[in-house]
Amino acid sequence: MKTIGILGGMSASSTALYYDALNRGARDRLGGLHSAELLIRSLDFAVIEDMQARGDWEAAGALLNREARALEAGGADLLILATNTMHKLAEPMMDGVSIPFLHIADATAAAIRAAGLARPGLMATAYTMEQTFYTDRLRAAGLAPMLPGPEDRAETHRIIYDELCLDEIRDESRAAYEGIAMRLAKRGADCLILGCTEVGLLLNAGNVPVPVFDTTQVHCAAALDRALAG
Repeated sequence: MKTIGILGGMSASSTALYYDALNRGARDRLGGLHSAELLIRSLDFAVIEDMQARGDWEAAGALLNREARALEAGGADLLILATNTMHKLAEPMMDGVSIPFLHIADATAAAIRAAGLARPGLMATAYTMEQTFYTDRLRAAGLAPMLPGPEDRAETHRIIYDELCLDEIRDESRAAYEGIAMRLAKRGADCLILGCTEVGLLLNAGNVPVPVFDTTQVHCAAALDRALAG
């Protein structure tokens, strides 16, 4: 098994989900006491969030690049970034890094296309929904992503940063997310991308009226495919 390098901490909650999904996936595939071979660098999310809020993406890119290089030097055979939003910086992050990088939007688009679907609703941070680094990649794969309306985008973003990143799970926020997902489905979305790694703490196949693609689970499955390939 190849060693998967995880650049995480954005947030700590999402990285914990990645750790669990990768190890469960390895055990399910290999049986017995098997687990994934992982190398993890978990950053201080307060530092990252401050850079996001100030729009200092150059500094954030330099930070991620330094950490990606450290994971490669530490022995990682491939690299994943345990967050959707910071894939905005995938290109500067991988500058000078030679190990393969598995982009979360590419893995998600491939899973949606394999299911025969094409119009995914997207619930994520405002950065991921309103900037083009993520949706352009979905469109390049032949998909037609749909976004929530302005008020729903603002509420989706607020719940992520004010609650989910702090491990706060509230029934009223779950109901709010269910309503947003329902409105996307009524507008014609044929599936839903949980496009922030924390959104899966509130939504799943049991409370969304269309097929759900949890990017954490999709990303981890794709990473295991790579790690276990010959």
